[in-house]
Amino acid sequence: MRTFNKEMEFACSHVVCNWRPESLAEGLSSTLPCGLSRTHSEHPYDNRIAVIPAPMPSVTPPPVPPRRTTQKHTRPTSMPPPLPPRGLEAKGQTRLKANVNVVSLKVGNLVDISKASSIQSSQKPVHCGKCRAVMSSMSNSQTNPHSTTWCCEFCGKQNVLSQSEVKMGRSPLYAPPGRDVLYVDEEIDADYMNLEDMLVVFCVDISGSMSVTSEVSPGNSMRSPTYVSRLQGVQEALQMALTSLLKSSPHRRVALVTFNDEVTIYGDGTGIPLSLRDWALVDYDHVREQGEKYSTPHCIAETHQCLIQRVKELREHGATALGPAALVSVAMASQFTGSKVIICTDGRANIGLGQLEQESAHSPAPSPYFYNQLASHAAEKGVIVSVMTFEGEDCRLAEVGKLADHTGGRINIVNIGTVATEIQSALADSVLATNVVATLLAPDGVYFPYEEDNHKLEREIGNVTDGVEITFQFAVRPDKVDSFQRRDRVPFQLQLSFKTRDLKKVTRVITQQKRVTTSSWVWAGSLNMSVLGVHCAQLCARLTMEGRILEAQNQLKAQQDLLKDISEQKPIAKEESIYGNWISTMSMICEDLTTDSQQNSSDTTTLLASRTPVTGLSDEAAKVVYQMKRAKSVGEKGRKAMLDS
Repeated sequence: MRTFNKEMEFACSHVVCNWRPESLAEGLSSTLPCGLSRTHSEHPYDNRIAVIPAPMPSVTPPPVPPRRTTQKHTRPTSMPPPLPPRGLEAKGQTRLKANVNVVSLKVGNLVDISKASSIQSSQKPVHCGKCRAVMSSMSNSQTNPHSTTWCCEFCGKQNVLSQSEVKMGRSPLYAPPGRDVLYVDEEIDADYMNLEDMLVVFCVDISGSMSVTSEVSPGNSMRSPTYVSRLQGVQEALQMALTSLLKSSPHRRVALVTFNDEVTIYGDGTGIPLSLRDWALVDYDHVREQGEKYSTPHCIAETHQCLIQRVKELREHGATALGPAALVSVAMASQFTGSKVIICTDGRANIGLGQLEQESAHSPAPSPYFYNQLASHAAEKGVIVSVMTFEGEDCRLAEVGKLADHTGGRINIVNIGTVATEIQSALADSVLATNVVATLLAPDGVYFPYEEDNHKLEREIGNVTDGVEITFQFAVRPDKVDSFQRRDRVPFQLQLSFKTRDLKKVTRVITQQKRVTTSSWVWAGSLNMSVLGVHCAQLCARLTMEGRILEAQNQLKAQQDLLKDISEQKPIAKEESIYGNWISTMSMICEDLTTDSQQNSSDTTTLLASRTPVTGLSDEAAKVVYQMKRAKSVGEKGRKAMLDS
C-alpha cells in the first residue's frame, strides 16, 4: 500500500506481527551468515524475507508462454530440476531478526505550515477521554439529535459528546474532513517579538591553548612558512561572519562572549564589558541572572565596527571556563525566541560550572548533569546551540555536544582552515518551529521497543530546523498477535504540536491505516531501505550514547544482514553504499567501546548490561555518533553530498 503522506513513511508495506525482541537478545555467534538461523528454537521470530533472485540477462527473446496448463511444469532437458529447499537454509529464506515495523517522520517538512497540504481547521481537536487520540475522518462515530458517540479506534473507549458541549463550541458533531488536519490557535503569546530581533551570540575560547599555531602556507627558498594560531583563525572567521550578517541581516542583534579563567560579556560591543570570575563561576543562578538581564539594544548595522574592534583585541591566556560561558550565552539568547549560540573551543572545561577534569585522583568524577540541564533550558527557550572544537584535542565532546544535540545545533571538529565555513553554516540554520512534541498512537496491543511499553509514545523534540527526521519502531505484544492477524488494517496517528516562528500554537494530526500481513513472509522488495537505514543509524547512536553498547551491536548486526537481503532483491548502489558505511562506522565505534570497557572491568557481563552514559568516546567518535543521531534520508539532492562526506 502506498504511503499516504510522504512526511510520514513506513519501512514495510504491512504491519508485521510476529517480531520478538528475543531474537536480538540472543547471542549472535550461533547464527549463520546473513542472519540464517540453525534451529527454529533459537529465533522465535518467523517472519522471513523472500529474496527472489533477479533474472539473468539473455540474448534470446523470452519463450512464448504455453497454451495449455498441462505444459506449465515442463522444463528444458538441458536444465536440471532445482534442488528442494532445505528448511531455513534454503536460498532466499532468511530468518529476520531486525524489526521492520519502523515509521519515519520528516519533522522539518511537517512543521513548515506554509508548504503543508493539510486541511486547516478552525475547530479545536476532539480528544478521546482515555488515550487522547484525536477524532478524525477515519473515526467510527454515530450521531443522533442529542449526542455523538465515538468509539476510539486506538483504545476502544466509548466517547459520548453531548449536544450542550457542541453548543458551547467544545466539540463538533462531525469528524474533520481529511486525514491530515492543521489545528491553528490564532492567539499569539503576549511575548511576541519581531523575528529579526533574534540574537546571535558568539561564545569564544581565549584560553592559553588557543595560541597553538598551524602551518597555513609552506615555505620555500624565498620565504619562510606561515603559521597562524587558533585564535587568529577564529578572529578572521568572526570578522567574516560579522560582515556577512551585516549584509544579509542588518537588523539582527549580535553579541560577543569570551572565556578563559573568567567570562567576559562584551555584548554588542558598544558598552563596558562585564566580567564574571572567582565565586561567580560556580554560582548557576547568578550567572544565569547576569545573562538574562544583559541588554543588547543595537543591531549589527549599528555595532559592526565596534564588534570588529573587540574581536581584533582578543588575546589568549588562562584556563577554560566553558560551562559558565555557555550558561550566560544561553541566558542572553533566551530573551529572543529562535536565537543562536555558537561555541568555539579547543580545550576541556577545567574551571567553574560544568568542569570536566578531575582535580585529583581522589576527587569525584565530573557530573554530566550541568550540560543536560543547560541543554533542556535552551531547547525550552527556543535557542539553538552549535558546538565546534579544534581537531587534535580532547574536549569531551560527548558531554559538551549535548548542548547542540538537544537544541538542533551543529556539532563538528574544525581546524584553522575550516572554522570560518562551519560558523557560516551554523548561522545559516534557521529555526522552523520550537517546543515541538511528537505523539504517536497505535492500537492497544502495540508497544514501542527501547522507548515505551505502551501503545502511545510521546517524544519531546524541541527546536526543529530544515531536514530534521526522526524514526520510531513498534511491535505487537505476543498475546495480541492472533487478534491483530485477524484484522485487515490497523490505524496509526501522529499528533505534532509546536510553535511557529511567529509564535502561533499549532497541532498537526495525521491519521493513517496500514494493512496487516497474516503471512510469515516479507518480500525484500517491499521494504524501504531509506527508512530502515536512517532508523538503524539513529537508534544505534542513541543506544551508544546511553551506554547500551551490546544492544547497539545486536541492532547493527541484524541491520547488516537485512541490508544485504534488500540489496540482493533491489540493488541501489548509492544508497546501499551510504547506509552500509553508516552501519560499518557505528560497528567500529561500538567494538572499540566494548574492548575498552572489557579492559577496564573484570565483570564484563555486568558492564555490558548496564545503562551508564558513555564517557570513553573520543571527540572524533562523539562527533560521528551525534551526526548519526541526526541521520536523514538521502534524497536526490543530498545523495552526492552524503557520499562525499
